[in-house]
Amino acid sequence: MEEFIKKYNFKDGLNHEFEILDLATILSEKKDMMTIPHRAQFYHIVWIEKGEGTHFVDFKPIEIEHNSIIFVPHNSINTFDSKGHYEGKAILFTDGFFCKNKEDIQYLQSSILFSDLYDIGILKLDPNLSDLNVIFNSMQTEFLRSPDSGQFQILHNLLHVFLLKGERELKKQGFEELKPSAHLDYLLLFKNQLEQNFRAEKSVKKYAAEISISEKQLHKASTSLLDKTPKQLIDERVLLEAKRLLVHGNQSIKEIAYELGYEEPTNFIKYFRKHTDSTPSEFREQS
Repeated sequence: MEEFIKKYNFKDGLNHEFEILDLATILSEKKDMMTIPHRAQFYHIVWIEKGEGTHFVDFKPIEIEHNSIIFVPHNSINTFDSKGHYEGKAILFTDGFFCKNKEDIQYLQSSILFSDLYDIGILKLDPNLSDLNVIFNSMQTEFLRSPDSGQFQILHNLLHVFLLKGERELKKQGFEELKPSAHLDYLLLFKNQLEQNFRAEKSVKKYAAEISISEKQLHKASTSLLDKTPKQLIDERVLLEAKRLLVHGNQSIKEIAYELGYEEPTNFIKYFRKHTDSTPSEFREQS
C-alpha cells in the first residue's frame, strides 16, 4: 500500500539523534521533500528569524512571522510553505535522545510546548533580550565541535534548559497552563494510552481500566480540565488520523477504515459523517 504521507526517521550517521539545521539551506536543498506533507518521527523546533507565508502542522495554518519559534510535536504532519520564505534554524531531536529516564518522558508528555492538551506552541521573541538566543548559540557550538564523551550530556542539558526557558517565555506571553492535580495526572495517562491504542480501542471503560481508575473519575478529569468527555477525546483522535489519511494519503476508504479499526467501511463512513457532516469521500474532494 502506497501512501503520500512520507514518513521520515532521523538521519543515520549522526553521533546523537539531535541536529541543528539552517532553514534556508535545507529548504533549498530538499524543497521537494519539505514542502509536501510529511510525518516526522522526531520533534521540530523551528526558529524563524525572518520569514513569510503559512506553515502547516496537521490541519492548523500558522502564519510565519519574524523572530518566532514553532514547537512541532513528533508524529505530526508537517508542511513547509512552498511559496513561503524561511530564514533561521531548526532543532531536531528524538524521544530516544531526550528521554533517558521516566522524568524526561513525563516532562515531554506534559510540556506545554508539545502536549496535545494545548494548541501548537508558538513563541514570539525579541532575540536581543531573550535567554533562548544565548542557550541556542551554546547548543550550536557544542553540536558543531568534535564529539567527545561529554557531548551528549551537554547537548541534552542545554536542550532541556532551552525547553524550560521556552515554557517560561510562553507563560509570560499569557499562556495559561493546566495546574498540577490528580485530574491532570489521570488525563495525561489517558492521553498516553489513547495515542498508543486509538486504532484498535475506542471504549472509555477499557481506557479507564487500563489506567486503574473508574469511568466516572476519567470523565470528571477530562470535563473539568478540557470541557470535553473522554468519548469526545477518543473521537477527536480517530478523526484527526482519518483526516490525515484522507487528505495526505491515497488509500481507499476501505483501507482507511480497516486501518482505524473498522472492519466494515459503512460503519466508518457513518461515524465520519456523524462527526464532520460530510462523508470521507466528500471531505477528501473538498480538501
